Amino acid sequence: MAGGRPFRPSAPRRAAFAALLTLLLLASLAFLLSSGPPAASSRSSSASSPPSRLAAIRRHAADHAAVLAAYAAHARKLKEASAAQSLSFSALSSDLSALSSRLASRGPLPEDARRPLEKEARERIKHARLLAADSKEGFDTQSKIQKLSDTVFAVGEQLARSRRAGRMSSRIAAGSTPKSLHCLAMRLLEARLAKPSAFADDPDPSPAFEDPSLYHYAIFSDNVLAVSVVIASATRAAADPSRHVFHVVTAPMYLPAFRVWFARRPPPLGVHVQLIAYSDFLFLNASFSPVFRQIEAGKRDVTLVDYLRFYLPDMFPALQRVVLLEDDVVVQKDLAALWHVDLDGKVNGAVEMCFGGFRRYRKYLNFTQAIVRDRFSPSACAWEYGVNVFDLEAWRRDGCTELFHQYMELNVDGALWDPTSVLPAGLMTFYGNTKPLDKSWHVMGLGYNPSISPEIIRGAAVIHFNGNMKPWLDVAFNQYKALWTKHVDTEMEFLTLCNFGL
Repeated sequence: MAGGRPFRPSAPRRAAFAALLTLLLLASLAFLLSSGPPAASSRSSSASSPPSRLAAIRRHAADHAAVLAAYAAHARKLKEASAAQSLSFSALSSDLSALSSRLASRGPLPEDARRPLEKEARERIKHARLLAADSKEGFDTQSKIQKLSDTVFAVGEQLARSRRAGRMSSRIAAGSTPKSLHCLAMRLLEARLAKPSAFADDPDPSPAFEDPSLYHYAIFSDNVLAVSVVIASATRAAADPSRHVFHVVTAPMYLPAFRVWFARRPPPLGVHVQLIAYSDFLFLNASFSPVFRQIEAGKRDVTLVDYLRFYLPDMFPALQRVVLLEDDVVVQKDLAALWHVDLDGKVNGAVEMCFGGFRRYRKYLNFTQAIVRDRFSPSACAWEYGVNVFDLEAWRRDGCTELFHQYMELNVDGALWDPTSVLPAGLMTFYGNTKPLDKSWHVMGLGYNPSISPEIIRGAAVIHFNGNMKPWLDVAFNQYKALWTKHVDTEMEFLTLCNFGL
């Protein structure tokens, strides 16, 4: 502006300005050209919309037609079955009426003529009784309601357990088949619901269950197949099976399944088996047990049956010694000698599993907590559950259940040990009160270690499939699986129905 002349842009600026205008014009033109196809596309979509809706309606109609056809087929089958049942009822009723008339129209008969008539009458009456019993459920509304209620309850419990299992899926190896175990329990339950009169709800207890002179085992489990293998293997290995008593404690919802299994396959060779739900022990409640309190308060996500082992003296007050067996073991030798092992006044007899610096207390307990540091040595050797000899009199004397309760209260927030594992609670409760057993009593690791020597396995009284690769799962080690499957009752029809790969 010096000298009063107006400002005029230089040539480079004019060129830049012109280029900018050109770009704006080209952008506008491109927008106008591109706006046409979407409109056309929209029109095309609108034009094709009615045929799409018609196709969807046709699919829905076809689907509903298929459903109704299936219902119609089912209704025809029910009608045919009902018609056949009606014919059976009518024919048998006519036969019985005719037989009754024949018997009423005749006077005294000689012995040789009376006996055939009596036999015929008894056979017809027996047939009628069986037919009425088999058909009762179809006409008994209350029975139907109860069966439906039981099934709904069982399915609800299964769903709750599946949710818990999902939250703890890291503890289950990939490729496992837990659905087969659930299927087996449900099939057994269905068998009981189909013929409830064939299975006693509360069988009379055997005097052997409280006889301290016999050999008593406790098994806490919801897995009926695994428990059957434990009992079958121990029975076959026993020199005198009639002296062995197995106390199987399970959840109330699984008790009927256990009863059906052992009713169809009674324990062989005189062995005694007691089947009982933990709900039958009335003292097990939230006012007595912190485990129950914490579970009810939502502070524990654990399998309750795993913690029942801490109540052995209260469950079996008449007994002096009990051997605890896990449900993933196989017994290979007679265990009678365990009742004569000298525990030196201690409560627990168990096989230690530490070697070098491994599997010591520091692995299982949180030694940053003062109470753990003050009471336990981090280098103390850990033992394993699987085969444990418990002196119940020494247990009562030393108040081990009360001590367990104290530790459970202190670990309410999971600060002392991982609350999903039951072993740390045992290591604390029986610290200084455990007698090491000879390692041949209990060989561990068949569920995680593929390198256990055959000689060690052959020399073991009990082999333990601890770890994720359980023998009833698809991921089990092939070299060990036959040690377990040879004790499975493969003739039980439910196993094939539930896709067990045995």
